[in-house]
Amino acid sequence: MKPLVIILGASADIGRNICKLYAADGFYVIGTYRTFTEELAELENCERITLFQCDVTLDKDVARFTTFLKKNRFVWTSLFSSVGTSEPIGRFFDIPWEEWKHSIDINCLGQLHMLHALYDLRIKDGVANIALLAGGGTNNPFRCYSAYCVSKLMLIKMCELLDDENPDLNVFIVGPGFVRTKTHLETLRAFDRAGDNYGRVKKFWESGSQGTPIEQIYRCVRWLESKGRHIAGGRNFSVVHDMWGDEALARELLKDSNMYKMRRFRNEWRDRQEDK
Repeated sequence: MKPLVIILGASADIGRNICKLYAADGFYVIGTYRTFTEELAELENCERITLFQCDVTLDKDVARFTTFLKKNRFVWTSLFSSVGTSEPIGRFFDIPWEEWKHSIDINCLGQLHMLHALYDLRIKDGVANIALLAGGGTNNPFRCYSAYCVSKLMLIKMCELLDDENPDLNVFIVGPGFVRTKTHLETLRAFDRAGDNYGRVKKFWESGSQGTPIEQIYRCVRWLESKGRHIAGGRNFSVVHDMWGDEALARELLKDSNMYKMRRFRNEWRDRQEDK
């Protein structure tokens, strides 16, 4: 059996660099991509990285990838998904339905289909890790990005559901914050269809800032892998704002199973009114 890390969306800027960082740490990596790009060529020269063409929204591609892993007797220890798009951008009723639905397939359903297909190929003598990426709109409306936002919320809840059902998985989701990736070009192309977010992204892009370093995202994921499911499982972490890496946070998470979960806020308000 060949233990490995699977990176879904290796053609994305975050996914490509996460591939390199895992390989540099001695892991064998298989990265999937939908469309081959010049940037992926650098990964082909790494002996610890294998690339596989696969569109997670296509059933036949998911089946091909699963067959490839079985044939080569691969068993995965960790899986990181960088698949995603912010398109279509615009108000819900201005977007063609099929485009909106396809975004849900890319940002959520295709990734879940892949997890479902790969589950039986995980390590059996330990806990396998699954890391997903969260996005904007978790705590507020994300105007003009409804398909993207709803997909991310679904992934956040699925982390909790999978954690509850599967003691053999450490599944969590991380919000990377603003990262300088090609995804922002989708917003810049959308112009006024992106609403207020256009100005925010334009300012960030023109500043030349790299935003959250991808190495920081990687270190957060590796820390959550090392802490295991009792601390990381089923939770949503912010790479930028949370104190990951701090043992004080780890102790708090052990004490409170509701921390960093999708919950209503101030549920006790009605009780306080009745007590007055």
